[in-house]
Amino acid sequence: MSSVLRAPEARFDSPAATRHEAERPSICFVGFSNLAVLAPQVDRSGASGEPLQHTLLATALARRGYRVSMVVLDHGQPDGAVWDGVQTFKAYALEAGLPVLRYVHPRWTGLVSALSRADADVYYSSCAGGLVGQVGMFCARRGKRFVFRTASDADCKPNALICMGRWYRRDKWLYERGLRRASSVLVQSVHQQELMRRNFGLDSSIAGLVVERGSSEREFGERDIDALWVSNMRSVKRPDVLLSVADRLPKVSFHMVGGSTLGAGRFFETVKAQAASRSNVTFHGAVAYCNVSAFYSRARVFVNTSDVEGFPNTYLQAWSSGTPVVAFFDPDGVIAREGLGATVRTAQEMSEAVRRLTSDESEWEATRRRCLAFIERHYSEDVVLQPYLQTFHCK
Repeated sequence: MSSVLRAPEARFDSPAATRHEAERPSICFVGFSNLAVLAPQVDRSGASGEPLQHTLLATALARRGYRVSMVVLDHGQPDGAVWDGVQTFKAYALEAGLPVLRYVHPRWTGLVSALSRADADVYYSSCAGGLVGQVGMFCARRGKRFVFRTASDADCKPNALICMGRWYRRDKWLYERGLRRASSVLVQSVHQQELMRRNFGLDSSIAGLVVERGSSEREFGERDIDALWVSNMRSVKRPDVLLSVADRLPKVSFHMVGGSTLGAGRFFETVKAQAASRSNVTFHGAVAYCNVSAFYSRARVFVNTSDVEGFPNTYLQAWSSGTPVVAFFDPDGVIAREGLGATVRTAQEMSEAVRRLTSDESEWEATRRRCLAFIERHYSEDVVLQPYLQTFHCK
């Protein structure tokens, strides 16, 4: 993605944007960490996940003539700066304000101010948390439409929310309030659709993930990483399982990519030290999204050890690079149904699948072809965008 910073006062005044502005809704993506993907030179945290989806979706819409904006954290960038056709408004600096009091000011006040400056028709947020309630309340008061999309199965389970932290009760209350104020709720799978209806009594629509095509040219013998693991370093992602698999397969090379998350610095350092003690594990730490795709194209297999997921971006990145996935989690059974790798139940089964796919060239090549065909059938940009466009245009 382009890293060119245009003047903050630059607006969407191109002929294409002006022609369609009256008939197309303007859309604001609310994601505080989005600059890690949109402008990694500004936010060097290496975050991906939902920031990646926000950015791929936002830039795809901007290319189609929509007026698109984002509300992000303040990293010192000019307010209103534009990258790849997406204008950004900064809410607050993470370290600003006094503990406890800063939740109201400058965080909540800064969020409302940035949402107001964006002045969009539709506001889009994803992932459970208090932010959903805050955006929902803003939209209700201003007569704006609010669209929420789940990021994980846990977002559909009121007693299993995983992103709340120490203020769990407050954020859970805000999240549920925001859900009920959403004009539309989008989910990633049939399973999430059922959970949302059962647990919250809400109807939802399925919207797939946008995927940026990877490089798939490397053949089996040209791939110098046997097994790749990419995720934020959080306990729910179970990096310990990968390390136990590495212990079972001392002749297989494992590469770990992922940065720390807020409040998980000690956990990150522990995993880093454990990885360093193993000769067949290479620990890369945080890597910017723009550089991660090279890892997928070098890997023979991608491994996911997480206990809880939605529909991981990493699966799509792997498949678009012709890399099979070995995982505990199989969204709507797609891995098993389409033959895109292996679904396993235990670390031992994972070890066996990794060993097989990293040593049997004929099986790997057949799986690689299925992965690429699956992406071609189901994840062209036009196909993926349809449910989003229908939702954003719905009055």
